[in-house]
Parts: sequence; structure tokens; C-alpha cells
Amino acid sequence: MRLPCTTTRPPGTPTKLNGAKTRYASGWTARRFLKLPSCRMRRWGWCCGWITSTPPGRRMAASATASSPTPPPGSKSVTSPSNPSIKRLCLTPRASNVGGVRSFQTRFAAELARRGIEVTHALEDRPYDAVLVAGGTRDLLGLRRARRAGIPVIQRLDGMNWLHRVRSTGLRHWLRAERANWLLAHIRQRVASGIIYQSEFVRGWWERAHGPTLVPHAVIHNGVPLDEYSPDGAHDRPTDRARLLLVEGNLGGGYEQGLETAVALAERLQEHHGIRLELMIAGAAAPELQAHWTARAGVPLAWAGLAPAEDIPRLDRSAHLLYAADLNPACPNSVIEALACGLPVAAYYTGALKELVTGDSGRVTSYGGDPWKLDPPDVATLAAAAAEILADNDRFRRAARARAEAAFDIGVMVDKYLGFIDHR
Repeated sequence: MRLPCTTTRPPGTPTKLNGAKTRYASGWTARRFLKLPSCRMRRWGWCCGWITSTPPGRRMAASATASSPTPPPGSKSVTSPSNPSIKRLCLTPRASNVGGVRSFQTRFAAELARRGIEVTHALEDRPYDAVLVAGGTRDLLGLRRARRAGIPVIQRLDGMNWLHRVRSTGLRHWLRAERANWLLAHIRQRVASGIIYQSEFVRGWWERAHGPTLVPHAVIHNGVPLDEYSPDGAHDRPTDRARLLLVEGNLGGGYEQGLETAVALAERLQEHHGIRLELMIAGAAAPELQAHWTARAGVPLAWAGLAPAEDIPRLDRSAHLLYAADLNPACPNSVIEALACGLPVAAYYTGALKELVTGDSGRVTSYGGDPWKLDPPDVATLAAAAAEILADNDRFRRAARARAEAAFDIGVMVDKYLGFIDHR
């Protein structure tokens, strides 16, 4: 017999099921009422996936946290204590792909090393004080073993894969995307002892799709090293024309629309606003895609290729404006990196972009349709906002840097992560 866990009543409150059977909110109360031995009950509960090592008192607090508004990213409730107890952290799985997860892991590990905190990427490499799951992992057994040992397992949550459900990307890509979504949801619902969402947008998205969780959670935006990503440094920003920059890890797999919109934006700025410019594209693009748009675009295109991380600050400093092409992004590193380098951002009001680009750090305009259906965007409104930025570029550049200094310092971000983990 398996006892399902209720999420609608306080822990320990029995409810009648079909007028006869009883279900309970936690393994602790089930063991008390059923009079089963502790070790046997725990083994059974872990196999079923509905018992955790969280004691009843903390589970009650976690439920209250999940049902109440999440503290803002700058809240003191997620700041680090002066003497964190974390001396060794498991940061898993090790990211091998190009993109946000790898950038996060590299920067996060470097900041931990600076503080004397050791990092491992292997769940079997014990001892460690906590596990931070950057997204999802297939090693669910390893995560459950860590939980059984009383080690906090914190999940850092991105958004979900969704483009494959709207645009045909092939069966193989569809299966990979759905498997990744299932892993993220399973860890969130059944394994993690705490959740860190990258933005309020991500938190709302997950709670709409899968409901709130009973474990503590926080919203913490990404951060960058502000000394490395800075307006000061080498650049080759042109003076005879404006440079519009597009940064994407990969311009395939359904992300081609971002390039299409970037070209349309550049053409409108030139034709309707009289701004001479070029469009620079940094990201992996197939040769046939490059040839197609080079021949079709009404503005000069410069293909920078997939730029290594160390070249991004120079690219950002060498442009006048970044177009954030990703639709419904969780917390795009390319936007935060640009702001830190003093590069203002133009984007549509989708995803977390409104949380990141505030004041005169850039302009965020209405999409004009349904971005979830990939409706054609309102390019004219975005072009007018971009023209405003280009007309007073120095003011917007100063505001972009000020925004990054106020909200996206990686040191503050790591403080918040350690504070959250330390209290689990």
C-alpha cells in the first residue's frame, strides 16, 4: 500500500479518502499513526518518493514560505551569515555545453574558491555540506542518497523548454526537451529541499505549470564579476555608425526568429530613423543561415561567431546597443553582462527582461502579440525606443552600468545563495 502525500492541509493533518482510508501529509505523521519502525518507514517512504528528511517543524515553515509572497532578491532573508557553515559544496551536474549554466557554474565556483569554499561536481565525492543542482541531472539516485544522509539539496531553476511545442524542431530535439522538462519538474517536486528561482518570472511560470512546492524558495537574479565586465577596457566601437549587437549561444533549434527580428529592427532604424548602423551577430550560426541573411539583409552584417567568455566584455564595449532576442527568458546572462559593460539594452516585454532592464538602462517595449505563439512582434515600437537610446547613448550607458552595480554583483549573488543554503 502506498500513501500519497497531500499538499492541501497542514503537515500531520489526516484527511478521509473515499470515506474510509486515511492519508497523511508527511512520513513522520504516517509513521506515528501506523506504528511502523522508523528505519523501515523511511526506506519505504524514500522508495515511494513522498517522504523527505525535513522534520515536521521545518516542513510547516516551508509550507508557509511556499504560500506567502517570495522575498525580493535584495531581502535580508536570503543574505549570507557572517560565518557560513558551508566549507565544501557539490555543484552538479558539471555543465559541458555553451550557455548560461556553464557561465553560472564557472563564475560561482570561482567566487566560492575566492572565499575558501571547495567545490566538487560529483555526487559520490563526499563529504560535502550541500548540493546545488544547476537545473536538472539524471543522477536522481545520487540526489536521493544525499537527502537520506541529511544533506540539503538545493535546485537552481531555469525556465522550461517550450519552443519545440510551437515550432517544429525535429523528433530528437523534442524528446530531449521533454526529458529535460520532466527531470526539472521531478527534482523540484520530489527531491529538492529548497528552490532558487532565477527570477520572479521563472517562479510564476513553474507555479502556474506545476503548482507551489512545500519546500522553502527564494528568487535570486544572476550576477557577474563587475571588475571583469566593465565599461573600462579595450574596445573598437565605431564612430561613423551605430553598432547593434545580438548575442546568442546558438542561433538554431527554434531561435532563428531572434535573428530575423534583429535584422528587421536594424533595417527599420536605418530606413525610418535615418540611423546608419551595422548588425553584429555573436553566436553559433550554420553557414547556410549566414549566407541567407547576408544576401537578404538591408544593413551590413558582421558575424562574430561563437565568442569565448573572455571576449564578451570587449564585444559589449564595442557596441552601442544590445538587442535581447530571447523570448520569455529566465534571467539572460547576455543582458546582465551588457549592462555591466555599460551597454544599454533594447528588448520586448517578455520573460524576466522587465525585472532586469529598469530605468534608463535600456528600453523594454510591448511585444505586440502573443510571444508564446511566436506571433510577429511589433518592430516599429521597439525601433522607436532603440532610436531614443542611440540619440543619447552616453546617458543610457551610464545608467546601464549603474543598474548592474546596484543589482548584479556576483559577490552579492553568492552571499544570497550561501545564506539560503546555510538555513536549509
